[in-house]
Amino acid sequence: MRSVLACLCSAVLLVALALPVSAAEVTVSAAASLTDAFTELKTVYEKKHPGDTVHTNFAASNPLLKQIQEGAPVDVFATADQATMDTAAAGKLLVPASRKNFALNSVVLIVPQGAKASPAKPADLQQAAYARIAVGNPASVPAGRYAKEALTALKLWDALQSKYIMGESVRQVLDYVARGEVDAGFVYATDAMKAKDKVAIVLTMTGHKPVSYPIAQLAHAPNAKGAQAFIDLVLSPEGQAILAKYGFSPAGK
Repeated sequence: MRSVLACLCSAVLLVALALPVSAAEVTVSAAASLTDAFTELKTVYEKKHPGDTVHTNFAASNPLLKQIQEGAPVDVFATADQATMDTAAAGKLLVPASRKNFALNSVVLIVPQGAKASPAKPADLQQAAYARIAVGNPASVPAGRYAKEALTALKLWDALQSKYIMGESVRQVLDYVARGEVDAGFVYATDAMKAKDKVAIVLTMTGHKPVSYPIAQLAHAPNAKGAQAFIDLVLSPEGQAILAKYGFSPAGK
């Protein structure tokens, strides 16, 4: 009998030793434009931390913030603009010292590949050939706010009001253009790069704030240690190389 119990105890011990010592879950809410880069970073993180699981949630930055404000159990927050992160900071939702800028992007005007009309300058969007122009809803989508800021500087935002097809995320705007449902659209350069076989970049916009991406740990993160480890990966040379592969530029100091 003792021999059987000893064998059972040994088996249980071996199973316990085989299990990951610090298996945990990390939840990351990130701007839609980060979908591809962060999906790859998730895979890299999980390989570096056997047994751990990264859950990613991608959407426009403002809806993600609303989820966090309503108590969503999120560990890491990454936005496509500083304003949304500033709001999170003002609400004491962040660990202040964890906030870092990690990438830059640019806003571009795209048209469907093979489009009959292609604007040479933003003012050309007033022409009849551009009856439907997709743009992220400025009330909730940072890409839309950047586009509005650029067009407002050119005194075009109001002039084009009747043509706007509002998207709920920058990826939705990209889909509208890629499917030829609109004549033009404003997205990030990284999004256009993803769909280069379906869309063409015709203009790079100026006159808006820098498209700077911050990342931070949430103050009430269920897994604070995992949150910091994920942020460290994003900021590491390996993480920055992955972001560069998807078209992002370094944030600098």
